[in-house]
Amino acid sequence: MLKINELSMLTDFYEFSMAYAYFKERRHEQIAYFDMFVRRLPDQGGYLIFNGLHRLVEVIQNFSFSEEQIDYLRKTNAFDEDFLSYLGSLTLNIDLWSVPDGTVVFNNQPLVTVRGNVIEAQLIETILLLCVNYPTLITTKASRIVSAAKGRAVIEFGARRAQGFDAAIEGARCAIIAGAAATSNTLAGYQHQLNISGTIAHSYIQMHDSEYEAFLSYAKINPDNCILLVDTYDTLKSGVVNAIKVATEYLIPNGHRLKAIRLDSGDLSYLSKKARKMLDEAGLHDCKIIASNSLDENLIDDLLIQDAQIDIFGVGENLITSRSTPVLGGVYKLVAQEIDEEIVPKIKISDNLEKITNPGFKKVIRFIDKATQKALGDCIMLADEIVPTDEYTLFDPIAPWKRKTIRDYEYVILQVPIFVNGHLVYQVPGVVQTRDYCKKQMDTMWDEVKRLTFPHNYYVDLSQKLWDLKNEMIQNNRK
Repeated sequence: MLKINELSMLTDFYEFSMAYAYFKERRHEQIAYFDMFVRRLPDQGGYLIFNGLHRLVEVIQNFSFSEEQIDYLRKTNAFDEDFLSYLGSLTLNIDLWSVPDGTVVFNNQPLVTVRGNVIEAQLIETILLLCVNYPTLITTKASRIVSAAKGRAVIEFGARRAQGFDAAIEGARCAIIAGAAATSNTLAGYQHQLNISGTIAHSYIQMHDSEYEAFLSYAKINPDNCILLVDTYDTLKSGVVNAIKVATEYLIPNGHRLKAIRLDSGDLSYLSKKARKMLDEAGLHDCKIIASNSLDENLIDDLLIQDAQIDIFGVGENLITSRSTPVLGGVYKLVAQEIDEEIVPKIKISDNLEKITNPGFKKVIRFIDKATQKALGDCIMLADEIVPTDEYTLFDPIAPWKRKTIRDYEYVILQVPIFVNGHLVYQVPGVVQTRDYCKKQMDTMWDEVKRLTFPHNYYVDLSQKLWDLKNEMIQNNRK
């Protein structure tokens, strides 16, 4: 297992090749600005939940190259000793701004901005994207699932389907931040102080001579947390019947209640309705019904439309892998450099419209309606622009004739300073704080933005000054 101080080597080799070229050109002390952003939202959704800053902070604080790593690079015969000596003494003296974990964000917004000498800023590209892409993707997926559940509890069940143990642990943390009630991952619970949940598998029932015997034995051992899996043999004719029998013949007479039953196969809507009726007729109105089995936000939404009698959803592989959209296309692009203490904007131009970058050192402003406390829209501005406090006109950067003037607003700058000259100036919050912050963030978004399908297109506009700069640079490049 990699140690945190070994992750500096976790980068694509071309980063070292470029760093060496900058070094030999004697340009390695030149200051560059890079933005990390996402071009497309996953699942054709309406938003992202940013996550991963907690990991990035730890990586940057421990960034260095060991003697063994330098020796490995020496054996590639790609670098001279002056450059290897430079790497051996390298520490990150960067400035870094980021949106906090749990922030609702959108495509093409700067999420993380790095300022530093070009070698420092270049070498952290891969690890920065690794720190942010997966947690942001899974937190967003979990948020969609929690939203689909409409107030019913969601438990993260995905550890055994995750792409590696690191993903299993991080994915559980992401789910809790997005609003999941608990995780089945014990190590994640231990490391991050998360609520954990779990009872029995089909194998436990199969190990006993009968389903009833298995249920009764488990109830005697766990009378105050008795949750029974009822689909090993026949859900309605056997599983629910035996669960009711154990509840009425053992648990209730001894002062306990059957906490829940779990459905893990079959038509969950039909079975939950039938099971609910059977439980209620037996006086077990407080017994919850848990459902699992390859659930995602769309299936949960369908189940609730069908009035399924499900109180808790256990969601595994489709959450922990974001199976429907398993990759978040976060990118890291040069946007400016400093020449003679002047910030000179840079732009990447492409025939593909979405790949044209927004140049310059920037900030992202979110306008909040004072009356409703709902977000009115975001605007990407150059860092030195002053935000008006009386009124502001937002316009579509693709169709600039579409304009909307807003008033009676307050605003926030989404990115906050994290590192200044290599020193951490930000207090990284814990999971509970981040979860609560994420909930408040979601509350500022209109329901239309959070729709699972065909969500409202949230305003993310450019300031007039930035829009003019971008178009001027495009036109100058054509000339």
